Amino acid sequence: MSDVVKTLLIALETELKQQQLWSASAPEPAAMASTVPFCYDTMALEQWLQFIFLPRMQALLDTKSALPSKISVLPVATEAFKVHGKRVLPLLGIIARIDSTLSGEA
Repeated sequence: MSDVVKTLLIALETELKQQQLWSASAPEPAAMASTVPFCYDTMALEQWLQFIFLPRMQALLDTKSALPSKISVLPVATEAFKVHGKRVLPLLGIIARIDSTLSGEA
C-alpha cells in the first residue's frame, strides 16, 4: 500500500501545482501550530495539504511507520475548493483516492 500512497501523494503535489494552489513560502510558525482540524483557523486547505499533510505523510512513509487507517479529507476539500468550480475535479479525485486507499476502501 505504501507505493500506492506515495504515488498518490506525488499526484496531489503535482495537481496542487497545476491548479496554482502551491505556495512559494510557508505560513508563519504560529499558523503551523494551530490545533484545530486542517488548521482551518490559520491557513487555507491547500496550505495545510502542502505544509502539514504532505510532509507528515512522507515522514511516515520514510520511516515505514503505520499510515493513518481512517482519513476523510474529501468533505472539507470539496467545501474549501468549491469556489474554483469544476477545474478542481481532478484534485478532488486524487484526494478521494487518498481517503479511500488509507481507509481500506480502495
